[in-house]
Amino acid sequence: MSAPPIREPEQVADPEAADGEIADGEIADGRIADAEIAGRSQVVAPRFTDLPRVRGGVTVLVCFLVCFALGLQSWTALRVTGFDLGIFDQAVRAYAHFELPRSPIKSVHHEFPPDFTLLGDHFTPLLALLAPLYWLWDDPRSLILAQALLFAVGVPVVRRIALHCFAGAAPAVARRAADASGLVYAVGWPLLNSSYTGFHEVAFAVPITLLMLERGLARRYGGAALWALALCLVKEDMGLVVGAFGLVLAVHAHRAGHTAGRAAGLVLLVGGPLVVAVVVGWFLPAMGSPPGYYWSYDRLGASGGEALLRVLTEPWVVAEVAVTPFVKVLMLAWILGTLAFLPVGSATLLLAVPLLAERMLSDNPNHWPVVNHYDAFLWPILLTAALETLARLHRRNRGARLAVVGALTLSTAAALVAGLGLPFNPGSWQPRPDKRALAAAAELIPDGATVEADNTVAPRLTSRTRVVLVDATPRGADWVLLRVNDRTFPFASLGEQRRRIDLLLGHGYEQVRNEDGAVLLHRVRHVPIPGMRVPGPDSTPVREQVPSDVGRNPFLR
Repeated sequence: MSAPPIREPEQVADPEAADGEIADGEIADGRIADAEIAGRSQVVAPRFTDLPRVRGGVTVLVCFLVCFALGLQSWTALRVTGFDLGIFDQAVRAYAHFELPRSPIKSVHHEFPPDFTLLGDHFTPLLALLAPLYWLWDDPRSLILAQALLFAVGVPVVRRIALHCFAGAAPAVARRAADASGLVYAVGWPLLNSSYTGFHEVAFAVPITLLMLERGLARRYGGAALWALALCLVKEDMGLVVGAFGLVLAVHAHRAGHTAGRAAGLVLLVGGPLVVAVVVGWFLPAMGSPPGYYWSYDRLGASGGEALLRVLTEPWVVAEVAVTPFVKVLMLAWILGTLAFLPVGSATLLLAVPLLAERMLSDNPNHWPVVNHYDAFLWPILLTAALETLARLHRRNRGARLAVVGALTLSTAAALVAGLGLPFNPGSWQPRPDKRALAAAAELIPDGATVEADNTVAPRLTSRTRVVLVDATPRGADWVLLRVNDRTFPFASLGEQRRRIDLLLGHGYEQVRNEDGAVLLHRVRHVPIPGMRVPGPDSTPVREQVPSDVGRNPFLR
């Protein structure tokens, strides 16, 4: 793979500012029409729709409205769940009260000790920046709003990236590249999927990755390093992306003869993985993370050291793991194919390798579909790499227009598959009868009560009750709310859910409501419940058992 040399944006004759200054007779290569060439001087009023800032602003608004509408629709239709919106809501609310980010939904279900914080789960300190939102609106939907805003922030950055890539092209070409790339980003299927599923720390990863890449293309190495540092605070594995970025930056700067850029790249190449090593090896364990809790690579080895040795000594085994089951191949084909495989033509794609390897080498089927938030981490990288490839094709006059048409067609089709039309479908805003019944039953639970709630309705209770997830282990809460006509996470079958209700009815609970399969129970007698357990200081965390139907189809949630 190769990437075009980085060009200074100043090589463009300010294509963004040029909009509206050229008459209607402007031709494709951006030069002035024959009338002006002939010496006829005329002042042409700029057309409002030609102003670049207006077009950029409209695209920002489109991105925000689409992402927020999808997230709000998922909230209204009860598609967002305790895992993960409820977890992040509890954590950020704790930050808003100047406490460590604890989430009972997460810790109780996985049997973590009561003082466990999400900083021992994943290294996500940037989440604390969202705390002020809860001073204004103490509601889980504030996170959905924040994510839509953070995604929309990326639009002008993508437009600048396009201008950097097409710095040597005619102004009209650069303008069109900025417009098209901004729109493709704004309604990109990874952002739609992430918005559909609620909230995740990827909300920070997307704009910060874009800003890091843009500063690198602009040869503003200090700014690139600062954004790279910020990216390391999003999640522990993002240091690997920073390391790959450092390598690409150092090579490009070396070719351009920029000593400062080469030095910055080398620092990031070493510093990014070093941050990962320190966080995974020291910080997370210090915050209570059990060793190997998230290790999902048993086919390569029982630990990171064994896996690395196998990668070096038996690379064919790694290749076999990466393509089995075949759904992993489909995942990769979709991720790259929706941009007409253009990212493959740029060295920037190297930044995606650690994130793709984490998923393709994983034994966890949750990592293989393309309908969750994971692909949004890749979206800034893929789009930047595609733009670099397109710019090189344009300079060499080798099928650039065909590549653009193909990429636009495929990315638009992918966005439609991901749910671009859902906000415009009135039926998609309505919950199913069983979920509507869950929401109605939740309103009957008094404020301040302890609750074991169905994963689907848990986010509706986090702001006013002490809620945990209802699972196979009774916790002795005052109230229990669970569906019995549709399987819900983390149960493996409807039979398990019904047996759980029967067990509680026989040991101190009475039924308050049963409508459309949503059952609300209230504890009226404190008698021993068989199997009841509440995690204590010496609790041993348990790993999630993934249902057998997960990960078979890349397009099923």
